[in-house]
Amino acid sequence: MESLYILVPISLAFVFLIGWLFWRALDSGQYDDLERPGFDLLNDDDAPNRGQTPVDKSKGSDPCG
Repeated sequence: MESLYILVPISLAFVFLIGWLFWRALDSGQYDDLERPGFDLLNDDDAPNRGQTPVDKSKGSDPCG
């Protein structure tokens, strides 16, 4: 029973600390836009840039072959 005098205040301090950290994360804008990073992966364009010429690998640019 005497251990409750220590454990209850420690657990309440942890609850308030976690709550404060959560509200601080909300105020900093960490959770403002959760969907955009997922759409950025889907909208990633792997095509080469239009201004660049494609590299011809058949002209001996490979040092091993």
